[in-house]
Amino acid sequence: MESELSSLEEKINQFVRLCQQLRSENIQLRQQLASAASENKHLAEKISAAAGRLDALLTQLPESEE
Repeated sequence: MESELSSLEEKINQFVRLCQQLRSENIQLRQQLASAASENKHLAEKISAAAGRLDALLTQLPESEE
């Protein structure tokens, strides 16, 4: 009985360590996701601005006569 309790205690301790590790990993992944989302938003804004500048330049080009 004592060995069974010790075995159960060790399994519970392993489970607790795994939960702590996964919680820590989850926090890191959430931070990475937030950072990636922020970078994605920044890049989308740059693409939009570049597209706007291209459109403005295209309107300034003379029409080709064919």
